[in-house]
Amino acid sequence: MALADSARGLPNGGGVSPAAAAGGAAAGPGGGAAAGPGGWSAFPEIVELNVGGQVYVTRRCTVVSVRDSLLWRMFSQQQPSELPRDSKGRFFLDRDGFLFRYILDYLRDLQLVLPEHFPERSRLQREAEYFQLPDLARRLAQARAAAAARPAALHRDGSLCADEPPPPLLGYLEAEPPEGGGGAASAPSPTSSRSPSGGPLLTPSQSLDGAGGRRSGYITIGYRGSYTIGREAQADAKFRRVARITVCGKTALAKEVFGETLNESRDPDRPPERYTARYYLKFNFLEQAFDRLSEAGFRMAACSSTGTCAFGPEQGGPADDKIWTSYTEYVFCRD
Repeated sequence: MALADSARGLPNGGGVSPAAAAGGAAAGPGGGAAAGPGGWSAFPEIVELNVGGQVYVTRRCTVVSVRDSLLWRMFSQQQPSELPRDSKGRFFLDRDGFLFRYILDYLRDLQLVLPEHFPERSRLQREAEYFQLPDLARRLAQARAAAAARPAALHRDGSLCADEPPPPLLGYLEAEPPEGGGGAASAPSPTSSRSPSGGPLLTPSQSLDGAGGRRSGYITIGYRGSYTIGREAQADAKFRRVARITVCGKTALAKEVFGETLNESRDPDRPPERYTARYYLKFNFLEQAFDRLSEAGFRMAACSSTGTCAFGPEQGGPADDKIWTSYTEYVFCRD
């Protein structure tokens, strides 16, 4: 639904620019304040957007394609000088940079196309409401309602065919046979396995521990760091900024352990029961990762490390300095 012209939610307080208030020849055919005579606009034809750290380059006509949306108000009812920018002059929006690509896809042709396994429909609906795209928000709400109305089915690889994130326990539970029953109705599937107690039926890729109902599996943590040693050896060591801590393993396990501290931007659409080696953490403290793994019931199973050395002059440093770089992997498991 279109909002009033109070420009609610616009950066810098919103509102119509002085050129729009003056009206007359400065207003474009769509009532926009940024258009001048002959359809000229104060905005460039190609606009660069920084959305939560993700950079997008698109045409201005794309971002103003839905009238009365937030982007339409920003890029047709305001002047460029009224919008916030980053240090490189790109228009800045403090929103989810990953989800914005679906917003931009919708603005291009007004079609909603999502990956087959997309667990963030609710968050995308929130973004659609923020950008004041009522048709997109309505479609997402209908898709979520339809997904909630049908039971989740399991693929052969054990991944859930559901639109929402999987529940903590990913076991397909078969109904217990009636007392005294028998025959084909109570016979277990030849492709499934039942616990000795006659409990849950699980796919081959899933298992439970008897205590907390948690799945077993492995997570590998990768850690890269570097430091410089000068003539005074250890007394003169200069430690550099630690690079990313990478996370490898099954996506469902990684999300269970690290939650919101897990950065999925390099592999965003991975199904929950598939493996990835492209996740990394939003913090740089290795011990913090260990604490989370320990709290989740994981224990270290193995580790390996490699190191290289280079002299400083090759990288612009003093002639006597040596730059050491190390990479270590820690393998954690939960039975």
